[in-house]
Amino acid sequence: MVTDIRQLRHFLAVAEDLHFGRAAERLGITQPPLSQSIQALEAELGVALFTRNRRMVALTPVGAAWLPHVRQVVSDAAALPVLARRIARGEVGTVRLGFVSTAIYSLLPDLVAKHKAGQPDVELHLFEQTSDIQIEGLLEGTVDVGLIIPPARALHPALRYRPLLREPLVAAVPTGWIDSGQLATAAGGVSATALAEKPLLLFPRRSAPAFHDLVTGYLATAQAGVPLGQEAVQMQTIISLVSAGLGFALVPQSLRNLARAGVSFLPLSPQPPSVELGIAWHTGTVTPAADGFIATALGEAGTR
Repeated sequence: MVTDIRQLRHFLAVAEDLHFGRAAERLGITQPPLSQSIQALEAELGVALFTRNRRMVALTPVGAAWLPHVRQVVSDAAALPVLARRIARGEVGTVRLGFVSTAIYSLLPDLVAKHKAGQPDVELHLFEQTSDIQIEGLLEGTVDVGLIIPPARALHPALRYRPLLREPLVAAVPTGWIDSGQLATAAGGVSATALAEKPLLLFPRRSAPAFHDLVTGYLATAQAGVPLGQEAVQMQTIISLVSAGLGFALVPQSLRNLARAGVSFLPLSPQPPSVELGIAWHTGTVTPAADGFIATALGEAGTR
């Protein structure tokens, strides 16, 4: 097995110059050690790389075929120190990014675009997941960074969390309810009591307990008793069910960007609560590339 990159550089120099003396001069060594190095390499490989006589040096067919591979290995080896420094600076690498579905319509697109513009050699692998799945992934090492709705309970001590965005809830209602007079609106908005007795579409509590409790707590405080119409774990699915007239949902106001036909997004009264979206990571396993993404996210949040 070839373990010394110097032997490969010696082979490359002789193969390019086809002269041991000139190759040795280029390498800054004397000819005898170069000849010994090539002989040791041939013995280690068990093949002849050069033919030699007093007048000339030539590559054997094996040596000629091997040359481009050696050239690539030597080139790659020369680039390794630079690559190591770029990895350490977070300029090269992979970030496995989990995100809740609501992030698609708020900060995720701009955040991904900004980081790709600043660090084009960092690969972002995106995974749409509920917050609980992301937290598990952070602890198990299958996710590097998560965009989550924070749970009511404290996170695991190994995880760190920073808020990025807060936005109020709005009511997503079937447009047909408004057109037919089934839902009373005022000044372009809707009161929580007007939604009483209408079916509520919502995340299962096991998947998004913080968001589930935020919605149900608000409706309970407003004394708007509503039956649960259907549960779904993806926000796009919930909005699709609203479009089909199966119920209403309380969603972050950025969901207006979804612009689904048959769905109207209305401000709520009384004053609705805000839902928080933030970034979480494992302090013990964060990579330089992930650390760079976190810095981008926190910088973006500071400009909002």
